[in-house]
Amino acid sequence: MVEALVGAANRARERAGFLSVEAVAALADGGVLILDPFSTLVSPDVALAAGVTLWPGTIVQATEGGRVAVGRGTQLFPGTRVVADGGRISIGAATEIGEEGGFTIKTGHSTGVIEIGSHARLLGGGSLALDNSVGDGAQVLGPIRMQNCRLQAGGSHRDPDPDRRGGVLKGSGVARGLTVPTGMVIQAFGLFSEAPLRPQSFFHPKPQG
Repeated sequence: MVEALVGAANRARERAGFLSVEAVAALADGGVLILDPFSTLVSPDVALAAGVTLWPGTIVQATEGGRVAVGRGTQLFPGTRVVADGGRISIGAATEIGEEGGFTIKTGHSTGVIEIGSHARLLGGGSLALDNSVGDGAQVLGPIRMQNCRLQAGGSHRDPDPDRRGGVLKGSGVARGLTVPTGMVIQAFGLFSEAPLRPQSFFHPKPQG
């Protein structure tokens, strides 16, 4: 019975262009932590570095010649979907994606590029579409639809000086064509283009020395 169910699942996976259950589990041989190979979908030739964690319910997919690379120590939490439908998606090391509601990252054309740096955080059910650059330490916090934006690199959210951290979008709504410099944040609940750009210390006062 179990073998029949796994066989049926594998045939469906093959038709959809994903690795078999056994092949997903075998990613552990390369140092990838797979918590549930039955609910995790991964395309062949996706590049996952040692130390990547794929939580249950994650999808990492490359179609139409697309490429996906995920760096060492990065965590993809439940409900995260990374899809290079053509184009290229690169994710750096020790980045956290999809906690607090999943996250969708998708290129939709052959020249699309989404670059996410190291020590970044993308949380709370948001999405990246079209071309985007999320620099080292930058953050997207909340159900935000981000299109053609650039968050500049800086320290991670653990940096004691908030004005040295990577750029941040927080709240909910739509962000299009925006650049957020290092140490700055836009908080909005609607259109981010209508919200002010503020230093991150506005929300997180610097520690007194």
